[in-house]
Amino acid sequence: MTPHGALAVDAPERRPHTARQVLAIALAVGAAVPGLVARAAGVDLPEIAASLVFGLAVVGAAFVLAWAAEALELDVSAGLALAVLALIAVLPEYAVDFTFAAKAGGDPDTYAPLALANMTGGNRLLIGVGWPLVVLLAAWRLRVAARRGGYVGPIDTDVRLDRPHSIEIGFLAAATLYSLTLPLKGRLALWDAAILVALYAAYAVRIARSPAEEPTLVGPAEVFGALPPARRRIVVGLALAFAAAVIVLCAEPFADSLVATGEEFGISTFLLVQWLAPLASEAPELLVAASFAWRLNTNNGLATLLSSKVNQWTLLVGTLPLVFVIAGGAASGLPLDGRQREEILLTAAQSAFAVAVLVSRSISIREAWALLGLFLAQFVLGGVLPAALRDTERITIAIIYLVLAVGMVVRQRDWVRPLMRDAYRTPVRELANEPEPAT
Repeated sequence: MTPHGALAVDAPERRPHTARQVLAIALAVGAAVPGLVARAAGVDLPEIAASLVFGLAVVGAAFVLAWAAEALELDVSAGLALAVLALIAVLPEYAVDFTFAAKAGGDPDTYAPLALANMTGGNRLLIGVGWPLVVLLAAWRLRVAARRGGYVGPIDTDVRLDRPHSIEIGFLAAATLYSLTLPLKGRLALWDAAILVALYAAYAVRIARSPAEEPTLVGPAEVFGALPPARRRIVVGLALAFAAAVIVLCAEPFADSLVATGEEFGISTFLLVQWLAPLASEAPELLVAASFAWRLNTNNGLATLLSSKVNQWTLLVGTLPLVFVIAGGAASGLPLDGRQREEILLTAAQSAFAVAVLVSRSISIREAWALLGLFLAQFVLGGVLPAALRDTERITIAIIYLVLAVGMVVRQRDWVRPLMRDAYRTPVRELANEPEPAT
């Protein structure tokens, strides 16, 4: 994000607010402890209280996990960082989704839809809220800085990704193309799992060849990073173990309490699981991305969410049928009803539009508003459409996404071949050093 003309605004270099960062870590740990104690002691909480206690525990642990995982990058190689950190970053989402997938092995009619609900909600939040958040927050910060500096000329507020991130875009494109076939099926089968997990493995192998880089620590992660190496490794290891234990122990009661709360108060369990649970699990990633955007480090902010999207749209989706079968479900795979197929179609269509936007490795403010607006439209369209069409809002929005995606690819067609070449063929170590290809 670079302004035109005389204005050049960089993220301000400031001394870390250590006391504030330590307080944030303490609050996150404090939020996690009650759920851990309740789970360990076997306390039987009322359903609403259980939802709050275990939900806060998952949120608090997810923040600790994200901060410690960032600091871990100081002490591991690039390849090991990829293998370990990619899984750590999405552990909260995996834990909740695996809980529903495992329960679906014994009761597919009740829990299979919930496993898909949590997965589709999390994926759509990343793109529909996370990506626009980075663009719009950074644009606002840039304009404020310009106004304070007395600059009145045009400002380039597009967010651009560095060339090495073509890899994530390319593999997200491949996963998205395959995901568009899933709504045509009656279940997520084991061979779907094999293809999606293989895509993630190929992505992991390619990205692992990237040269090691000094990580940019943001917020409370700086507290861990500032420790002497030996002490940092111990503290980070303990933080990761604590957070993982909380998430593993509290994910199941959190999921169960959501279901029970919905049943008790007549609230759609599906909607609770689709939106409330992902909000808890995705909150740290959104906060980290927002912190990068606030500092005008938009490349890292958007890349963080893009990497998570690749992870969830390949490895998470691919492992759901595996967990289902291991838990005793039918060997043919996780069943999909009509609603689930529509949800997957909508999620895949949103992903297709997002990839089409990123063909040029950039997002404009207009495109950010389109991502946010279409995401919000799914919540209001049902009340606007005639009664006979209210069950078609997901398909309607999916078609809009797909039409826009085709239009974006056609408009940016000169970028497609260079992007695919960089994603799959150009040696990774050369991407950061070679000049931009002609388009």
